[in-house]
Amino acid sequence: MQLFYKIFLALFVIFIGFNLYVIEWDLGFWNEENAKFIFSGSAAVLGIIVVLVLNTMSRLAVVKK
Repeated sequence: MQLFYKIFLALFVIFIGFNLYVIEWDLGFWNEENAKFIFSGSAAVLGIIVVLVLNTMSRLAVVKK
């Protein structure tokens, strides 16, 4: 995995950890106050998926040469 992908992977994991920490679980998962953290966490999960796909595509491009 390239350094570029590792940096973004670590950044997205930190975002997910922060969002799980600040959610007020006693209010409920989809409460209006928690919604911004839920959306931010889901964007971080989507970012991890994109990083993994890009890493896989870059490894496949190297193999074909």
